[in-house]
Amino acid sequence: MRQVIVAGNWKMNASKETVNTLVMGILAGMADVKSKVIVCAPAPYMSQVEALITHSQLNLGAQDLNVNASGAFTGEVSADMIKDFGAQYVIVGHSERRSLYGETDDVVAHKVQVALDNGLTPLFCIGETLDERESGNMENVVSLQIQAVIDLVGIEAFKNIIIAYEPVWAIGTGVTATPQQAQDAHAFIRSMLAQNNADIAQTCSILYGGSMNPGNATELLGCEDIDGGLIGGASLKSDDFLQICKAG
Repeated sequence: MRQVIVAGNWKMNASKETVNTLVMGILAGMADVKSKVIVCAPAPYMSQVEALITHSQLNLGAQDLNVNASGAFTGEVSADMIKDFGAQYVIVGHSERRSLYGETDDVVAHKVQVALDNGLTPLFCIGETLDERESGNMENVVSLQIQAVIDLVGIEAFKNIIIAYEPVWAIGTGVTATPQQAQDAHAFIRSMLAQNNADIAQTCSILYGGSMNPGNATELLGCEDIDGGLIGGASLKSDDFLQICKAG
């Protein structure tokens, strides 16, 4: 049985004060949480989070990484830097990275490869835009995104990859895919993995990343192929985040 995983993506929202308040608030309510919980902090605050979560159930993740190990890449963050703060996870291919910074399926696949090569678990994001869904291209878009990674690292690598399905039209908009829409998408993703390896398809965790909140978390997490959530806005409020964590 796949463990429920809840990952908070704080995006570019943080200060030393708010990070302290948020993390301490989450820690205070973790006693009866059974889900695996990850917080993906902005790079400048990873050291602060690392210190706060020592000896706790919380796991630390980063929001992106560069494919290069080091060098003249001003403003970028390498896998080694991420690991230096005790992080084990990294978000790769988030829709904002794809749409705002032009990351292609090939670029994302290489980031997945670099994360894996350095012992990090990628939270590999995939998903379609509203236009792609309305034109009936959802399955094709998602297939190409997954296939780019399979082609580069092989299906066996998905033993160490967490997939996050994020319908782009439901991120930060307050619009959420219905539980049936989300389940259908997750089932399709799992079926695509199964075409390559049935066992891996059954063990690979697929998170839902489209505006999950305390009001819909229980119903979404009750779907057969939804194994957790990649949480945006609701991860910035400890009470809301904890409710989602406990829903699993």
